[in-house]
Amino acid sequence: MPKQKISKPGPSTQRFLDIAEIKEDTVVLKDGTLRAVVVVSSINFSLKSSDEQAAIISAYMQLLNSLDYSLQIVIQSRKMNIEKYLNVLQEEQKKQTNELLRAQIADYRGFISELVSLGDIMSKRFFAVIPYDPLTNKRKGFFARLKEIISPVVSLKLKDERFQSRRKELFMRVNHLTTALQGIGLTAIVLDTQSLIELYYSVYNPEVYESQKVKDLSKIQIEE
Repeated sequence: MPKQKISKPGPSTQRFLDIAEIKEDTVVLKDGTLRAVVVVSSINFSLKSSDEQAAIISAYMQLLNSLDYSLQIVIQSRKMNIEKYLNVLQEEQKKQTNELLRAQIADYRGFISELVSLGDIMSKRFFAVIPYDPLTNKRKGFFARLKEIISPVVSLKLKDERFQSRRKELFMRVNHLTTALQGIGLTAIVLDTQSLIELYYSVYNPEVYESQKVKDLSKIQIEE
């Protein structure tokens, strides 16, 4: 009986990603540069008065002019998932002793479910991605910045001392940006390590994200 050839597994998906690791609320890329991600609230610009709109535009222009690095703005659109909300309504419906209220909750559940399915309602989230590349740090001399780039530290994982130094510079930018956004009337929150992992997992695995959630990092056991 001929032996069956066992096919070798293909290359890991990680080989095709730019991300080397995510730690301490920071994304480390394979080229040694860092990223922080801030989720930003939105404002209804059209409901503002003309004076308020002019003030927002002026503040936004000042923010952009104050940056000495590139800033990436990402808008993530997802079809709204209201399953949890519908489950909460269902539980409330079961608890109701008043027949009229129970019927009204049932009608409301049906209306919301049909509205979302027919209207294809999307939820949007807004992110600002702040980079840190030693070559963009203008406070250091050119050769000092170049040395950081061509050093052996540019590998999959940065040495801790170099990582902490770069992370400090990165979060100085983050603090400046979040303060400026607050001046425009926006709320900005830095994503922590768990939130970053869930964000990138949902981006690269949109089909399975809802059915296969990422485990809490504190509950993940790492074998040494």
